[in-house]
Amino acid sequence: MQFDTKIAVVIRSDLQAWQKLNVAAFLTSGIAAAFPECIGEPYEDALGTTYHALIGQPILIYGAEGPALSRALDRALTRNVVPAVYTEDMFKTTHDAANREAVRGVARADLNLVGIAMRAERKVIDKIVDGLKFHS
Repeated sequence: MQFDTKIAVVIRSDLQAWQKLNVAAFLTSGIAAAFPECIGEPYEDALGTTYHALIGQPILIYGAEGPALSRALDRALTRNVVPAVYTEDMFKTTHDAANREAVRGVARADLNLVGIAMRAERKVIDKIVDGLKFHS
């Protein structure tokens, strides 16, 4: 099945494994919050135990160095795609309000990005992530 939209997550390559997983989890929650229509139906096993619904389309995860991550952010914004962002300063906070303050206190060009996530039409996402490789 081919979707009209793509979800892409770009994570800075030099992070520790736990940081990459943390960033991916937070960023995909931003996509789910912004696009509730991308959430599928709840799951149920053969015994009738129910489980939470998940995002119902593939999520492509790319790796990037800092400059390429910033370039992807700029490409997204110039195409009117609002991304979810995660900055290195957010690793030092302990709650959501502090995370927002960590971002609010820094100009976009100076954000120390560790990850972004976005959902848009397939061709738009392809242009935003052009040149990036899947995360390994």
